[in-house]
Amino acid sequence: MDNRGLVNLELSNLLLAFALILFAMALSRFQRLGQARKIGWAALRMVVQLLAIGYLLHVVFSVKTPLLVASILVVMAGFSLQVAGSQAKRKMPGFYRVMGSSILAGCGGVTFFFCALVVGYSPWYEPRYLIPLFGMILGNSMQGASLAAERLEAEIGERREEIETALCLGATPRQAVETALRNAFSAALIPTLNTMAAMGIVSLPGMMTGQILSGTEPAVAVRYQIAIMCAVSGGVAATAFLLLMQGYRRYFTPAQQLRR
Repeated sequence: MDNRGLVNLELSNLLLAFALILFAMALSRFQRLGQARKIGWAALRMVVQLLAIGYLLHVVFSVKTPLLVASILVVMAGFSLQVAGSQAKRKMPGFYRVMGSSILAGCGGVTFFFCALVVGYSPWYEPRYLIPLFGMILGNSMQGASLAAERLEAEIGERREEIETALCLGATPRQAVETALRNAFSAALIPTLNTMAAMGIVSLPGMMTGQILSGTEPAVAVRYQIAIMCAVSGGVAATAFLLLMQGYRRYFTPAQQLRR
């Protein structure tokens, strides 16, 4: 297969596609669901950000300096932290510090392992590989970590009396919140597990579909998609685990008492 059959999307085609966003806004307004403004703002932000990153990547791909690539990764992680914070209705104590360190360690470690050992390209900072791969792992890990943080906050709030009773009976903070941690970790993995369970039967993943549309052999696209989903799952699990292991301690005083 080659790229000669690739359909080039013009501005008019994108405008027609954007009509579907207007349709979603119209449905929300017609049913008085109150989401029309949010849908429009999210779509506008998506367009601006994607256009900006498209022009930026064009420059980065031509320069290929490790400092510039690393700076872009840090900026991406910073924006993911801002998005996670803006979407959280109730934040755990020290939310930004815990979320930021978990994202950098979890996503960074999984991305390095995947790029160095699975893909194995050279040099390690090749932006054409590193930036898109980090972006996919980062986006899913941010979502999983956000779910874990919100669920932990809710679980500790609902189980306050149970946790305090366990502490009075001699349990450590970790033992007292064991059920809350388990439920929060399970919540973080739900979107990823659902995606993997439906993949190939219910839905065709976006990356695989994009590769096939661009002319890649389906068998090659499938292998890439399997590898990417393994990396995404590892990134979500690592990030959520690190967040929970740091986060639950924020709910307790140095004297191992549950904070009010």
